[in-house]
Amino acid sequence: MVGTTGGVTQNVHSNGLMQNSNGSVEEKLDEIRRLMGKGEGDPLKIVGVGAGAWGSVFTAMLQDSYGHLREKVLIRIWRRPGRSIDKATAEHLFEVINSREDVLRRLIRRCAYLKYVEARLGDRTLNADEILKDGFCSNMIDTPLCPLKVVTNLQEAVWDADILINGLPSTETRVVFEEINRYWKERITMPVIISLSKGVEAELAPEPRIITPTQLINRATGVPMENILYLGGPNIASEIYNMEYANARICGAEKWRKPLARFLRQPHFIVWDNGDLVTHEVMGGLKNVYAIGAGMVAALTNESATSKSVYFAHCTSEMIFITHLLAEEPEKLAGPLLADTYVTLLKGRNAWYGQKLAKGELSLEMGDSIKGKGMIQGVSAVKAFFELLSQSSLSVLHPEENKPVAPVELCPILKMLYRILITREFSSQAILQALRDETMNDPRDRIAIAQTHVFYRPSLLGQQS
Repeated sequence: MVGTTGGVTQNVHSNGLMQNSNGSVEEKLDEIRRLMGKGEGDPLKIVGVGAGAWGSVFTAMLQDSYGHLREKVLIRIWRRPGRSIDKATAEHLFEVINSREDVLRRLIRRCAYLKYVEARLGDRTLNADEILKDGFCSNMIDTPLCPLKVVTNLQEAVWDADILINGLPSTETRVVFEEINRYWKERITMPVIISLSKGVEAELAPEPRIITPTQLINRATGVPMENILYLGGPNIASEIYNMEYANARICGAEKWRKPLARFLRQPHFIVWDNGDLVTHEVMGGLKNVYAIGAGMVAALTNESATSKSVYFAHCTSEMIFITHLLAEEPEKLAGPLLADTYVTLLKGRNAWYGQKLAKGELSLEMGDSIKGKGMIQGVSAVKAFFELLSQSSLSVLHPEENKPVAPVELCPILKMLYRILITREFSSQAILQALRDETMNDPRDRIAIAQTHVFYRPSLLGQQS
């Protein structure tokens, strides 16, 4: 429902929330349509690929903002079919539905309520794609979204997409986009892709470098990098959908990032733009590494503020050291990186995962795809950063021993996380031993080393020296 009062557009979200937007929603849509060369009667097709918490929320926000303009835009989301919802989750979902009058009325109006009653009683099994159509993400049951158009056939979902939102974990991006490429062989024009994925892979030959999701997409599909953007920021998906104030950056080529920043911006969700795509993307993966350790420390010390601050000092010094390897002007990344790290330590799934491991409520044998949470991307990021920074070709001068060492030797927290999560030599308790190691340098010394030595390695991000 859209009404206008005093020149301000008001969108009433289907979850009962109201959004005020300075300027016309339709004008922002028309700008993107013009850039895409869309004519009258040819709607802009926006497709979300991957229906985790952030991918679902991002698609739902677009549906809330633009979905009423059906002649100009069509919004849909793809997720794999067949994933069943267990009875405990169905019971909890039923409680959520009945606690929200607006959601309850919506389901009754859509003749969709009875199936949730049957699932609550154990007489029916619901599927994740089925409940997503009604606005329930299986990774975020407590936050009902607006109803979404869900497609479970990947070819049907993506073949004519104008804008594609990558909501997949980095570990799944390559495989899915290689399949998507088969359906784009006959395309004349290339789509624009916005990647939400925070994760990295390490490529060690012919020379060590980081591969990010946008680069994986480029390799898999041939879509030029100027058409691929990254959006990230310090945010929690459920809080953003509940209209907590947040901000993000969309990074990539100027042709697309500036109009898309305007298109995506909402009063409670401010989107800035930046040209440094790959570096911001890598930083989004880096903070997940240290968030897992933060969760472990919190659980093992009974939420000791002192212990958590000691860990924070060491992990931020390692991140600063690593950014000096990756970026020519690392100071520009300090604010965004720390903000993203802070929110992840407070409420992110990677910190949650570290806590559950340390408490024994989860085990490494269960894998890094956790029911109700989705993919824990920090695990693969630990492996990628450790393998990359272990390469002797990247050696730096050790400040005390005065000999060349692999960069990982100056990152004891990263080393220990690798030995806990990947090689499984130690239990989570070892993270405290690493913190209490009397031979560990003052975090300030690590920062000083980074700031007083020329460590920058452009090749790590695939750039020329």
